[in-house]
Amino acid sequence: MMIDLPDPQAARYQWGQSVWATTDLYNDGSLPDAGEDALLVAAGGPGEIVQVGHHAQTRTPIYMVDFGVAVLGCLEEELAPTPAVAEVDEAAEANLAATEAGPGA
Repeated sequence: MMIDLPDPQAARYQWGQSVWATTDLYNDGSLPDAGEDALLVAAGGPGEIVQVGHHAQTRTPIYMVDFGVAVLGCLEEELAPTPAVAEVDEAAEANLAATEAGPGA
């Protein structure tokens, strides 16, 4: 049986891209100065991709992300792109308009 492995060039995120953690990230023992299982980055914590690599056997993208407190290796499902400023502005304007219209508007 042949297993289709993902294309190693198919990384969802690129070097320099702003992202945020989709889940709490805990120390798996790879940071000796932090306690094992210590919370390192809470879900929603912002970071920046500083390196993109791939697991040698599975060809799964692995992202080195600088979260400010530590650089951590993350999988795609642990990250989400930071919305563009225009998207954030549009959402804020929509929320403001809804608030100004009042309840039931």
